[in-house]
Amino acid sequence: MKSMNTISPAAESADVTTSTPAENTSTEATTPSPAADGSAAAGSATESATGPAAAPEAAAAPAAPAPSARTLLKQLQQQFPAFRDCLPLAIGIDKQLLARLPGLDRKTMRAALGIHTGSMRYLRAMEKATVRYDLDGKAGAEVTDTHRSHAKEQLQQRFKKEAERKKAEQAAAAEAEAARLRQEKLQQLASKFSRN
Repeated sequence: MKSMNTISPAAESADVTTSTPAENTSTEATTPSPAADGSAAAGSATESATGPAAAPEAAAAPAAPAPSARTLLKQLQQQFPAFRDCLPLAIGIDKQLLARLPGLDRKTMRAALGIHTGSMRYLRAMEKATVRYDLDGKAGAEVTDTHRSHAKEQLQQRFKKEAERKKAEQAAAAEAEAARLRQEKLQQLASKFSRN
């Protein structure tokens, strides 16, 4: 009986494996990619060219699990001034990262970049920025007005959502307090009439 209710470790790992690509796909769809110059398409071609050759190596030696996007982002912040100082990143920073860290998982890298470029600190820096920076913090191309206005719009949307959330929380708290007071009055009336 007990063996029927337990899940084997192999079944658990199969579930984890099948759910991971779906989660990564949804992350990619919702997070902005900092490089809009088609570098993702070039990366896919490179992956498909090296994928079959890398498969036997992966089967021979067990691969270490890829770090999470947040773990990778912390590593990038420790390693590169542009991430640590939250500087506006150069267009094509993903290519620079892949050149410096060739074993980097592309999906994890894109998710980490999405977290970084979607952060309030980064958006605030982009809103006022005039220059983009490479990994080492060296100035490069200018930040366009379009990118500055996009950052400003993103910040305004976040502030609006936050204000709406706080307003909804306050309304819910006020409604809960009103309900509590009504219940308290009903109990007082009930106890008053029960004594008579």
